[in-house]
Amino acid sequence: MRSRYTAYVVGDADHLFRTWHPRTRPEDTTPDRSTRWTGLQVLATEGDTVEFVASWDGGRMHEVSRFEQRAGRWFYVDGDLS
Repeated sequence: MRSRYTAYVVGDADHLFRTWHPRTRPEDTTPDRSTRWTGLQVLATEGDTVEFVASWDGGRMHEVSRFEQRAGRWFYVDGDLS
């Protein structure tokens, strides 16, 4: 989760592509370069889910993300925003 947040901060589309589950990955994983991310707070982890709040200038996003482990690596599957 933290590495994916960092990828959004620095604009690393390759890392996002590699860590997104192929079943749910969009064609373009390029983050919006105009978004200035300002913080990540992981609220809870349980099994294959991570609840977090990510902040940017002017907003915040609260999500419960689902991950799946394949070949010893974790992949982002999807998430529920609230």
